[in-house]
Amino acid sequence: MTVSEIKDKIFQISSDEEFNILALEIFRFQYQNNSFYKQYVDCVQKDVSQINHYSQIPFLPIEFFKSQKIICTKEPVKVVFGSSGTSGMEKSLHHVTDISVYEKAAIACFEMFYGDISNFTFLALLPSYLERQDSSLVWMINHYIQKSKYASDCGFFLNEYDQLSEKLKFLNHEKSRKILLIGVSFALLDFAEQFPLSLNNTIVMETGGMKGKRNEITRSQLHEILCKQFNISNIHSEYGMTELLSQAYSSGKGIFKLPPWMKILIRELNDPLCIEQSGRSGGINIIDLANINSCSFIATQDVGKVFNDNSFEVTGRFDYSDTRGCNLMVL
Repeated sequence: MTVSEIKDKIFQISSDEEFNILALEIFRFQYQNNSFYKQYVDCVQKDVSQINHYSQIPFLPIEFFKSQKIICTKEPVKVVFGSSGTSGMEKSLHHVTDISVYEKAAIACFEMFYGDISNFTFLALLPSYLERQDSSLVWMINHYIQKSKYASDCGFFLNEYDQLSEKLKFLNHEKSRKILLIGVSFALLDFAEQFPLSLNNTIVMETGGMKGKRNEITRSQLHEILCKQFNISNIHSEYGMTELLSQAYSSGKGIFKLPPWMKILIRELNDPLCIEQSGRSGGINIIDLANINSCSFIATQDVGKVFNDNSFEVTGRFDYSDTRGCNLMVL
């Protein structure tokens, strides 16, 4: 199967069997073409010939995106996404050779859970991301705005809380309008405290993280405050990171759902090469088949658990890990 054929099949997966077949195909491709990933797989002494299920594939520790160029092909790099974080932290870099795969994954993920993207007005409160030039989240929201038929009403906001408040008041009078206010947690909290509103017609979505701007609080505390200040019943969440090209979404209570080309597996806290059973807490391993030209099999620094319906919950982070990325909070 060629790389082009694999890319076409990624977004057509409709069963676990199809996922497994394509995951194994992508693993073999990445083992053969990503020299650093091959070195890692060989280092953990995994017999590649015996791998016949995606749960047996070695997961590359996410920390290597900070020190290594994790890439498969010799195609030119089109864009390099960098991780966020507090000052002085070493950044993760994701070298992307085919930005169309990221754009396709981003649109497909969103529309799978929220419907036609063209019907949404996007308002983004992402100060810590806008201050950088390499944010994949800003790239994604900008791509959403380009697809919206209300693009002229969409926009990014740095610290212009008064302008955002007036925009939301105006848009919420149009009952048929679908509005998404997406923001990093500390900015949503600041905005909500200064400009309490009734946002009956708006989906409020947090991407997590205080970025050192405020004291860390639990997700449930964050959602409780935002629900009260915005007079709404649920806060949505987005789970993504620099090292991925796909996203998971939660419509409330921090329970995330995945598109068909992603999987979450939980590894044992004391044995990182062993996969836990469903419902038990451990380290989060992510399969993102859209990461075809980097690495699709990543062991993150997040802690969580997977449920029987393949939804998952993030419950924290390993103590030694950096505080950065989307939806990383003290829980």
